[in-house]
Amino acid sequence: MRQLADYQSHIEEFKAQNIDVVALSVDPVDKAQETVDKLQLSFPVVYGLEVPRDADKIGAFWEERRRIIHATNFILDSARKVCDASYSIGPIGRIVTADALSHIQFFKKRQAQAK
Repeated sequence: MRQLADYQSHIEEFKAQNIDVVALSVDPVDKAQETVDKLQLSFPVVYGLEVPRDADKIGAFWEERRRIIHATNFILDSARKVCDASYSIGPIGRIVTADALSHIQFFKKRQAQAK
């Protein structure tokens, strides 16, 4: 939940750069709504992902025993191509907001130079 709260606290920075933030969850609608309400999330939270079907579709690590998808972060470019990804089975190694914004600036600069 800390990661979602982190993204929400910087949501205006993403909006200023015309960047969408979307969260995906295996939670059912009521539990997902609880999280949205508790953290006052203003970005979409897709709920009800199924393990392993949806995890395999997005290329995420998943755990059979708990039926969860481990934290998976993607940064997509304007063509919706993955330009950065992070996979984590714990709290270390996730793409925090500062890193996401920094990476996005790097990719935008690189794209501009390539033109």
